[in-house]
Amino acid sequence: MKKRDFIAEDILSKIYQNKYKAGQKLPTERELSDMYVVSRYTIREALKKLVNIGVVTIIQGSGIFVSDTKYKSPLIYNSLTEKKFEEIRSEIIYFKKIKPNQELDKIFDLRNIPHANLWEYKRVRIVDYQKRQIETSVLPFSYFPDLNEDIIKKSVHEYVQQCGYQISHFITTYHAINISKEDADLLNCKKGSAAMSIINRGILENGKVFEYSEIINLDYSVSYFTPFNKHSHEYRKN
Repeated sequence: MKKRDFIAEDILSKIYQNKYKAGQKLPTERELSDMYVVSRYTIREALKKLVNIGVVTIIQGSGIFVSDTKYKSPLIYNSLTEKKFEEIRSEIIYFKKIKPNQELDKIFDLRNIPHANLWEYKRVRIVDYQKRQIETSVLPFSYFPDLNEDIIKKSVHEYVQQCGYQISHFITTYHAINISKEDADLLNCKKGSAAMSIINRGILENGKVFEYSEIINLDYSVSYFTPFNKHSHEYRKN
């Protein structure tokens, strides 16, 4: 683990241990540099990560403060969403209209919608000039008839909200994989490289699935805040 990542993780831990409380001022860059025996540049890189996550705020001339956001979501950090949209480029592999197969018919609950079509697109996400992610996504055509490649190159979720839909939550499944030759060619990496496969279902406030995506991501990391479940622990013991 890089020093900046360890420092960011350690400060995160101390925030969740209540050693640094919401609204509290953190030690200065110089003090943190002395505490972790690293350069101030490394401290700034660690703090940048914490700012991107949203757990600290830097106020010029005043200092570094803990944000009041830590219990609003169990997701603390996700390397997919650390970067701002302007720092991410998308290369479209294809964009097309498809007929639902049996699986997609069930996912989007299309049984009572005759001749329903779906949009499907595949894109490579480029961060810091490196190809990091392959995303294949499917969305209902009837919800988003105006979807196009320009939108896909930017933020699809921003477009969904602009269409008047309220996104409620995502159901996400992770499992480790090795990159296939086809995907290795797209990501400019070696066949068999370790990666994370991420399957996402996006749910609207009305309970409808608006997106089903399968993502292959290199260098993926995620951190969650998980309360201890005593009942689950007792069940597992027995």
